[in-house]
Amino acid sequence: MSNHSPRRHKHLPESFKDAISGFVFAFLQERNLHIQMFAAVVVIVFSLMIHVSLVELMIVFILIGGVISLELVNTAIERLVDLVTQEEHPMAKAAKDTAAAAVWWFSLISAIIYLFIVLDSLI
Repeated sequence: MSNHSPRRHKHLPESFKDAISGFVFAFLQERNLHIQMFAAVVVIVFSLMIHVSLVELMIVFILIGGVISLELVNTAIERLVDLVTQEEHPMAKAAKDTAAAAVWWFSLISAIIYLFIVLDSLI
């Protein structure tokens, strides 16, 4: 039998505090997150200026949330890989590159969807 006690969950306010701390850390450390947050503001302002529909605006927020969430996961993976090894290793590079590719791919798809939303609003 294990002598370990069952793991208890943190209290909800502490979990929120940790999540906010993680976001602040990533925002302060990651240039790409700065770019993505700036782009998000520009996209939201532009969407409001061209009067996209409420449904389309919700889609825009989902896309922005997806890109930023993937960037946060990418940051976590990069930090974890760096914790495990500082050496240049093909598998470490593959892990980091694949995580970055997830952000890139979702960003590309998001941009294409946003292009359709803009065209639909302007036509």
